Amino acid sequence: MVLELTDQMFEETVSEGLTLVDFWAPWCGPCRMQAPVIESLAETFEGKMTVAKLDVDENKEQAVKYGIMSIPTLMLFKDGEVVEKMIGLQPEEKLEALIEEHLA
Repeated sequence: MVLELTDQMFEETVSEGLTLVDFWAPWCGPCRMQAPVIESLAETFEGKMTVAKLDVDENKEQAVKYGIMSIPTLMLFKDGEVVEKMIGLQPEEKLEALIEEHLA
């Protein structure tokens, strides 16, 4: 299941383990295209990591803090630190490989 993040719960969520965050907005076409990939990754890695989405229109604080200028932007956090940042639509295979690398 994909966790819907808010500014208030963001830091606590990304502070432990591996977390993939999809910075998105409902009006963004590529974001809607990325959504099924994010859902699939959440299923694939359930119990191993957290997969989350942050609506940048509703939660501007974190979007500003992490310098989100284009969406979708995907960020992989490991124990609160950004370890990967990808801008634009990403293929599932690429994301899976990156996640596996950081889980190892």
